[in-house]
Amino acid sequence: MAHEDQPVYVGVDVGTSMAKAAAFDRTGAMLAVASRPVPLQHPAPGQVEQDPDVIVGSVRAVLAEITRATGVRRPAVVALTGQGDGCWLYDDRGVPVRTAVSWMDGRGAGVLGEWTDRGVPDEIFAENGNLLFPGASAPILAWLDQHEPAVLDAATTAGNVKDLLFLRMTGVRATDATDASLPFGSLTPAADYSDRVLELTGLTHRRDLLAPVVRPVPSATLTEAGAGATGLAAGVPVTAGPYDIPACAVGSGVVRPGDGLLIAGTTLACSVLTDAYDLTGRHAGMTITMPEPDRWLRVMAAMVGTACLDWVMATLLAGFDQLESILAESPPGARGVEVLPYFAPSGERAPFVHPGATGQFSGIDLTTTRADIIRGVCEGLAYAARDCFSAADLTGTVFVCGGGSASRAWMQIFASVLNRPLSLARAGEVGARGAVLAASDALGLGLDRAVWTAPSAVIEPDPAAVEVYEEGFRRYLSHQVLAREMWVR
Repeated sequence: MAHEDQPVYVGVDVGTSMAKAAAFDRTGAMLAVASRPVPLQHPAPGQVEQDPDVIVGSVRAVLAEITRATGVRRPAVVALTGQGDGCWLYDDRGVPVRTAVSWMDGRGAGVLGEWTDRGVPDEIFAENGNLLFPGASAPILAWLDQHEPAVLDAATTAGNVKDLLFLRMTGVRATDATDASLPFGSLTPAADYSDRVLELTGLTHRRDLLAPVVRPVPSATLTEAGAGATGLAAGVPVTAGPYDIPACAVGSGVVRPGDGLLIAGTTLACSVLTDAYDLTGRHAGMTITMPEPDRWLRVMAAMVGTACLDWVMATLLAGFDQLESILAESPPGARGVEVLPYFAPSGERAPFVHPGATGQFSGIDLTTTRADIIRGVCEGLAYAARDCFSAADLTGTVFVCGGGSASRAWMQIFASVLNRPLSLARAGEVGARGAVLAASDALGLGLDRAVWTAPSAVIEPDPAAVEVYEEGFRRYLSHQVLAREMWVR
């Protein structure tokens, strides 16, 4: 239980597979945490959806648990963050008009393929620094406009999960600059959305589905109806944003241009903070407008991270709790096993976009062990991260968070492949922590970012492994070039 005279700060993070709420004290120490699964639905091959009402119920449940655990009905703030991309369609009361289409969904691949043939993605990148992928809202909206126009007609907003929650909790329809950035965002300070991007995607007539953008983040107060069964009192301040990747950057301590963030989560997201955007470089990834003025996040979010490792370990009848000992059984280089970790059904989106990209194992023979295969996957994901960071122009410190960061042995591989020290983010729901810090900046709560984000440890590269991985990365890039010939869009 928290002392009544001590402020409590609550962050809510709705990920792809889990809804979590965490309560922090003024020093950033985590007082309580609660979680509920948020299942995925697969209505057809290549399609991935989620039930918004189930997610709203899960968020209410975790907030109720946090309220009971802390005994605080009036926290200083409830700060929302969550997964980005996909398409969440709802009316002016926040009632969904259909199940949400996940960022993992592939139904927009055909639309994106047609746009690619016409050069549309490159034109969009030149406009706002974002390269589309099938799970971005533009191809999904275009697909729905073709196949389910009545659904779009019934909706008031095509937004993201945190924006839906914010509306349900406060009655306010809004989004923040991070979620507005991709795919329709404008880098022009006077404009929230780009008329040109809407025109290029054929969605100008659906512009009214885009919520107003509020900077630095939307804020309002919890209504009686929004409080529902959470145990929270009406009138509590609520904020929405940034979405999960930039929220993790804030919560990990990324503050200087050139610093990078590695999220070893379901998605393998590699981001670099910058104070200037460049639309002439490599056409890849996302350019996310941050809450702070003149700050952008260059994001290279590969489709799968720990999901890739989970799959191979489940296939080989191993659990994540065995990863440390398994990696110790195979040396750097995995005895020749090499892996392209493009395992998502909808292909890859960073540092390149190819809806037909698939994974590849090579170097396997009858002497290959289970440990070699698992280490090969871990190394392949580290090579993918290096490829992403190279495209994002990493020059500074690398911070790391996400479920995968619990494995020191795997983080050692990342440090050696990147040939940079890794600063492990302070334990305790980094995305929720970042959302609270963004709320503090917006509402003037006066929280000390340096204290809240002090790293829990620093992992140095292994000099002997660095040499092995330099050659391994060269071979990884060569395999990638050759594999493209076998990918079908």
